[in-house]
Amino acid sequence: MRAVVQRVLEATVEVNQETVGQIGPGLLVYLGVEEGDSNDDLIWLAEKIVKMRIFPDSKERMQYPVTEVAGGILIVSQFTLYADLKNGARPNFSGAAKPEEANAMYEEFIRYISEKNIPVQSGMFGAHMVVTSVNDGPVTIIADSND
Repeated sequence: MRAVVQRVLEATVEVNQETVGQIGPGLLVYLGVEEGDSNDDLIWLAEKIVKMRIFPDSKERMQYPVTEVAGGILIVSQFTLYADLKNGARPNFSGAAKPEEANAMYEEFIRYISEKNIPVQSGMFGAHMVVTSVNDGPVTIIADSND
């Protein structure tokens, strides 16, 4: 599993001009599922994100995880995180999990983080989404369970 994690002041995801997910300060997580990802990958990545100390203390040092700043998490599925451009300019997504498998892992990822008593919102799997965010810092971190 792969995630692009952004510390945000706010983030919103819309489908068909309707807001389906919205948070104030917290984390915007773009989540990609790779073919063959397991529950171990899911747990590793979810725990890494929840414990990521990227919120500032009074001296502006990255010190606190989202759980200590009462932040929310907006999770958006994004198979394009597995784009392969080795053979030309058109991306190949053969490394991404099949939609049924990816959706199940995406839903389980949301459920797992929700059980940590963190306010969680999400996009809509497989839909064309418009994501708007205000990146804070900017802070953007890539995490991959294969690392």
